[in-house]
Amino acid sequence: MVKETGFYDMLGVKPSASPEELKKAYRKLALKYHPDKNPTEGEKFKQISQAYEVLSDAKKREVYDRGGEKAIKEGGSGGPSFGSPMDIFDMFFGGGGRIHRERRGKNVVHQLTVSLEDLYNGATRKLAVQKNIICEKCEGRGGRKGVIEVCSLCRGVGVQVRLHHLAPGMVQQISTVCAGCQGQGQRLGHRDRCKACAGRKILRQKKILEVHIDKGMKDGQKIVFHGEGDQEPGLEPGDIIIVLDQRAHPVFTRQREDLIMSMELQLVESLCGFQKPIKTLDNRTLLITSHPGCLP
Repeated sequence: MVKETGFYDMLGVKPSASPEELKKAYRKLALKYHPDKNPTEGEKFKQISQAYEVLSDAKKREVYDRGGEKAIKEGGSGGPSFGSPMDIFDMFFGGGGRIHRERRGKNVVHQLTVSLEDLYNGATRKLAVQKNIICEKCEGRGGRKGVIEVCSLCRGVGVQVRLHHLAPGMVQQISTVCAGCQGQGQRLGHRDRCKACAGRKILRQKKILEVHIDKGMKDGQKIVFHGEGDQEPGLEPGDIIIVLDQRAHPVFTRQREDLIMSMELQLVESLCGFQKPIKTLDNRTLLITSHPGCLP
């Protein structure tokens, strides 16, 4: 018995869920509520990530089952270790975490719904994606050469630091994005801004990707397009990651490398034997034969 089920409810799974079921539930919800897709659902995304962080760790899950969220926060698993929701998301989808994001642009993750036939036979699907590219006209500068000035408010850092006095002898340091340059560290006059990108240095572009689904791929498997993610001046482009999401099949279910099919029989067929044709996922027809008395 578990003390509370809040984290399980957040992921939409039962307390008896297996690690694979937890992964699948988190994957679908994280893609659905990611801030890039739903900017107003940041809190929901955070809660989903925190729930998965606890339940995906065997020791933390055991502590949570015994004492609930209070036990986790009180350090029953070695102290609270809620990381950034984006760090959890990146580690799950192969982004590599916070340090990786500082060197490279962020990865873009898309979910692609596929049929069991696609995974069995292989397929090629076209997917239209929107991505940022560096403006070619200004070469990612935002304006003409020689007219870009260092922001006088933040001195090129892009961040302003303010001291907030909480009480006598207590001071809180608050960092905010510079209002003068919107975090760019540079300032451009309206006349000097690039006409193509309006000084934003990047443009939005639609690109068609051909996604090749190989025979035998699995639900949740990732297909990575390296360097095809959003471009940003001074950073190596991230990746576009396609996550396969298999639709339920009306006849077959997959268990690892096997296909399972349930068949209803009449009593006379069970006793006297039967022959039934079965259509496979690659359009072959198999004749299933049962001899009299072979089935209980």
